[in-house]
Amino acid sequence: MLRAHLQRPPRIVRSFALAIYVLLMAVWVATVPAHFGQQSTIPSETITLPNLRQPVEILVDHWGVPHIYAKNEADLFFAQGFNAARDRLFQIDLWRRRGLGQLSEVFGQAFVEQDKATRLFLYRGDMDKEWAVYGPGAKQIAEHFVAGVNAYIEWLAHHPDRTPWEFKELSYAPAKWSADDVVRIRSHGLTRNLNNEVARSRVMCAADLKSDEVRLGLQPPWQPQAPPGIDPCLPKDLLRVFTLATQEVRLTPAALKATASADSAPVVETAGSEQPTENFEGSNNWVIAPWKSATGRAIMANDPHRAYSEPSLRYISDLNAPTLHVIGANEPALPGVSLGHNDWIAFGYTIFAIDQDDLYIYELNPANSNQYKYQGGWEPFRVVWEEIKVKGRAPVLADLTFTRHGPVIYIEKEKDRAFAVRSAWLEPGMAPYYGSVRYMRAKNFDQFKQAIEYWGAPTLNHVYADVKGNIGWVPGGLAPIRPNWDGLLPVPGDGRFEWAGRWKGEQLPRVYNPVSGYITTSNEMNLPADYPYQERKLGFEWPNGSRHQRIDEVMSKANKLSIEDSMNLQNDLVSIPARRLIALLKPLSSNDPKTKAALGVLASWNASVDAGVPASALHEVWFSRHLGRDFKSAVLSQRAAAAMDAPDAAVMLDALEHPETRFGRNAAEKRNRLLLTSLRSAYEEMEKLQGPDAKQWNWGKLQYNLSEHPFAAIVDDATRAKINVGPIEKNGSAFVPNQSGYRVSDFRQMGGPSVRVVVDVGNWDNSKAVNHPGQSGDPGSPHYRDLAQMWRNGQYFPLLYSRKAVENATEKRIKLVPGRAQP
Repeated sequence: MLRAHLQRPPRIVRSFALAIYVLLMAVWVATVPAHFGQQSTIPSETITLPNLRQPVEILVDHWGVPHIYAKNEADLFFAQGFNAARDRLFQIDLWRRRGLGQLSEVFGQAFVEQDKATRLFLYRGDMDKEWAVYGPGAKQIAEHFVAGVNAYIEWLAHHPDRTPWEFKELSYAPAKWSADDVVRIRSHGLTRNLNNEVARSRVMCAADLKSDEVRLGLQPPWQPQAPPGIDPCLPKDLLRVFTLATQEVRLTPAALKATASADSAPVVETAGSEQPTENFEGSNNWVIAPWKSATGRAIMANDPHRAYSEPSLRYISDLNAPTLHVIGANEPALPGVSLGHNDWIAFGYTIFAIDQDDLYIYELNPANSNQYKYQGGWEPFRVVWEEIKVKGRAPVLADLTFTRHGPVIYIEKEKDRAFAVRSAWLEPGMAPYYGSVRYMRAKNFDQFKQAIEYWGAPTLNHVYADVKGNIGWVPGGLAPIRPNWDGLLPVPGDGRFEWAGRWKGEQLPRVYNPVSGYITTSNEMNLPADYPYQERKLGFEWPNGSRHQRIDEVMSKANKLSIEDSMNLQNDLVSIPARRLIALLKPLSSNDPKTKAALGVLASWNASVDAGVPASALHEVWFSRHLGRDFKSAVLSQRAAAAMDAPDAAVMLDALEHPETRFGRNAAEKRNRLLLTSLRSAYEEMEKLQGPDAKQWNWGKLQYNLSEHPFAAIVDDATRAKINVGPIEKNGSAFVPNQSGYRVSDFRQMGGPSVRVVVDVGNWDNSKAVNHPGQSGDPGSPHYRDLAQMWRNGQYFPLLYSRKAVENATEKRIKLVPGRAQP
């Protein structure tokens, strides 16, 4: 049962409560020893490991953050791997198995097709070139990290009681790692554009490219051109293999039944096609110069947005050695820190929408289907045969087919066509986030820029702030040069459409110490007005700019911005689209009782999408289930409307504000009728959902967050309650800074802020963080879900950096010592 006490209080109450919380937290941290007794009373564990050179200490604080102290970097990264396995072994083992295509080995034959799909997108190039891109020492860092993971696996062999429950549940063991595993896996990264190429083709097939403007408005202004000779009518299940290769793992009763059955195996189903209300793989970040900061120092804030699962996608850790001290978040299977700070600089990221993918269509040789046309001749497919081990069965021999451009994901025999993906993923140096091992050592902006020159994926807005008060923005990511096309539609694979290298780092925009005193990015189209986008064609598909607009609105009006202001802004709920719609409704009236009542509910609303506010519920149901659907029908042909999921919110709002652009004759009258009839429908639905008394409507009782464990569907109800976190009543929407991209069918939040970090640059112990839903992957740990309510309520814990502050907040001490390991 969802509880009413999770409703979000009014803003003034939140601000006061947050101030009191921060004050009490500061006092509490300062007085922890008095409450917790002497250091000798802190639980301590000593572990002997043969691979260590010198002793290492891991101090775990009250929020589950490990602070690792080593005397050299080899031991530091070894201990990071050991500790990551200590907290997240099941998760990182599953990450590795999924990424390498080895799920069938432990979960059975139902996963053979997913394994085969995933192997298509492994890096298969020269490993020396691969390691060189990440810089000196990158390979050694990975080697030390995986040695630590493997050491923990070996340690578990002598301490089976500490083995994560998931391995016991399905009777399998964690696998050993190699350093190459860290970087060969690409399919966990965020893709760029492939799905949109297919979606655009479908609208073009059903109608025309003009209609596709309603599905997704291009920025900067651009008219896509269909490549000559392309049939835009694509196979319905064209992206099935690609979806299998990139989706997360979910165990189901059907999959386990297939493993036990003698019958042929069903394949794992692809993830549902329903899209959330907005692309949730976004993020917010900003950096503030000292003269605009209430602290007199620079501030860096970042809250990357991703899909939710349990355990958390992010893991916060503190790495301390004589030659390196860095703290912040990364994905738990990766060494280093990608978001946080070192002794000199703070760094964060959001998605910057460079188009890194292309779908190629090939003409097959009618006389030999193993060949495709290229430059006037016939070229053979390259086929790689690999053995896929299957639990309880004989191995399966899989054929992986490639063209010169990339993996083949579909062959359409009826039309003698094949489809392959060219992705920057498959170039050297493109392992997601591993480029951070360069910049986490940077001491100034020049070094930071040089590190970003080598950044591959995902494509990011990197922001920077340093102890001297400098701030900067440097986009990074492999940007293909497309000399004769824009990347917005599939192209023939016959040699006429080839990448001509990549745009260099200095050819991407950047900013250093702007006169505004701050830089903020939220995935919006942020190319400078004078940027030569028509030549470079970095990308034209950008998320909605409303989050950025709201953040910029708050920051530009403020004289000084404090740490608390950044925390409040990360949790801000004001919706710019809602504000624009309310302005359109104000002049309207109706004699229909329900329409009049609906207008009354929204009339005095401040557009803040709070959980307990009736207007929030009505607006979100109206916007996501009624207004967009009716708008499509009003401005598009029936075939075009049916070919797309939902209209682009920005395009729809522009058309509603300027109806003459889309509605034809009597445009304003048609627009007003659309607004009123769709709003009435939403009001009627709210009556069905939450009763006739509009004063009792509550958005938080509709929208919810659920962090679901991969095994949730195969365990009993009691176990499921222990391993899932939620449901939690949720506030927000897709277009507010505290983003909540929800599934329209049931209002489940599918993505939004994962970790939140606010860094007081130079006064490091005054930095704040929260990681949803907790640091640990062990359901029995107090840190499995302890941060979920803090995250929901906009609260933070201190991200401690100095040894003294860490000691005062330590709740467990782990000592790793070199020597011969004992059973």
